Amino acid sequence: MAKAKPDTQFLCSECGSSFSKWAGKCPDCGAWSSLQEVKIVSQTPSRGLGANLGSSKAISLKEITSRDTKRLSSSNKEFDRTLGGGFAPGSLILIGGDPGIGKSTLVLQTVATMSAAGVKALYVSGEESAVQVKLRSERLNVSGSELKLLCETNLKHILEEAEREKPEILVIDSIQTLYKTELPGTPGSLTQLRECTLDLMIFAKTANCITILIGHVTKDGQIAGPRLLEHMVDTVAYFEGDRNHQFRILRTIKNRFGATDEIGVFEMTHQGLEPVENPSRVFLNEDSLTSPGSVVSCSIEGSRAILFEVQALVNQTSYAVAQRVASGMDAKRLIIILALLEKFGGIQIGSSDVFTSIAGGIKVSDAGTDLALALAIAGNHLGIALPPQTLVIGELGLSGEVRPVSQLSLRLKEAIRLGFNEIIIPKGGKTEKVPNNVKITAVSRLSEAIKRLQDLR
Repeated sequence: MAKAKPDTQFLCSECGSSFSKWAGKCPDCGAWSSLQEVKIVSQTPSRGLGANLGSSKAISLKEITSRDTKRLSSSNKEFDRTLGGGFAPGSLILIGGDPGIGKSTLVLQTVATMSAAGVKALYVSGEESAVQVKLRSERLNVSGSELKLLCETNLKHILEEAEREKPEILVIDSIQTLYKTELPGTPGSLTQLRECTLDLMIFAKTANCITILIGHVTKDGQIAGPRLLEHMVDTVAYFEGDRNHQFRILRTIKNRFGATDEIGVFEMTHQGLEPVENPSRVFLNEDSLTSPGSVVSCSIEGSRAILFEVQALVNQTSYAVAQRVASGMDAKRLIIILALLEKFGGIQIGSSDVFTSIAGGIKVSDAGTDLALALAIAGNHLGIALPPQTLVIGELGLSGEVRPVSQLSLRLKEAIRLGFNEIIIPKGGKTEKVPNNVKITAVSRLSEAIKRLQDLR
């Protein structure tokens, strides 16, 4: 039989759409310079979950009997929280992050612990040899586990071994190293990534096997493909944090079996990643909370409230154009808050460099921290520090008003639990009864908050 002739297509690395012609901008998702040429070999056999199931017919929803969907615990509270309560049977999970941030460490120690508890697991390593994985397991104190290890990159051999072992959990470390011999392109190319992930998805669903894919992300966010894979998997979790900090955050951005935007907080130690029981205390430094330019705020991350420290530094610029640097927050949001401070707060910092940061390496996108950032900048510029044990919550509107925030009661409860006795909130925010030793200050305008700050001089 003659070999199928390769067909040239252009795949978008962001959304996975395919086109017959190249374009500078993806017509589907709008990403620029994301179309890459690939060779697609047409295949005659049917593909997909229903390839060999014959014809299908529609049935009513009430006639469908749901199978047992009891989740499998990872024995790690923070990991379970991120996944929505544990591993769902037959789920396909993608864990991404920068190289060296701790993806393989977390997954290896998790599946090794589960294997010691009687869960049958198969760990496929495509990047490291068996000796290297053994050395890592000794460092993590899990070298005595019954975890099965396979060092292989050929997907056909991996699936054959998985069919023989019949594991409850299959780990692929990493998805960029896998390849199919009948497809063109090197391991990590868009064609290989898409087809290998599709075969693994079919295996996960048909064998009801929990499958974990580990993928690396470059500094511009485009691993050799997770943006493409996000649409194919059930759950997507990304590691956040700096390798120079000991704390890591695992954030869920897609989850078909639970809530999204849930996070797990871990600390990197010599024995691997350990869950952090009280994240709010981790991100607060008692010594710096009384300094001008340091303000504590609270953000809602999934189902939990986390307190953190917002820091700001304002200094006379020595350049022609003042610098605006934001770490852990949206830089465009910083520009808006600086404009609000000048127009409604009377803080003239147009010719000053402004540097802002979220201490501890956490990234925050909650608009409820706007007022805290504004008071941190104004406080550093004026040389005024807020009283100790003060918390600031509030979103800023473009007309200078302080707007209510979501789940205010949950934020207040966490602040009171950690001993904060003065809390600045938006006027009109619904609050429950607080202890008598806690002072609640409500403000309606940014100018009012700045005036209260200036009164502390």
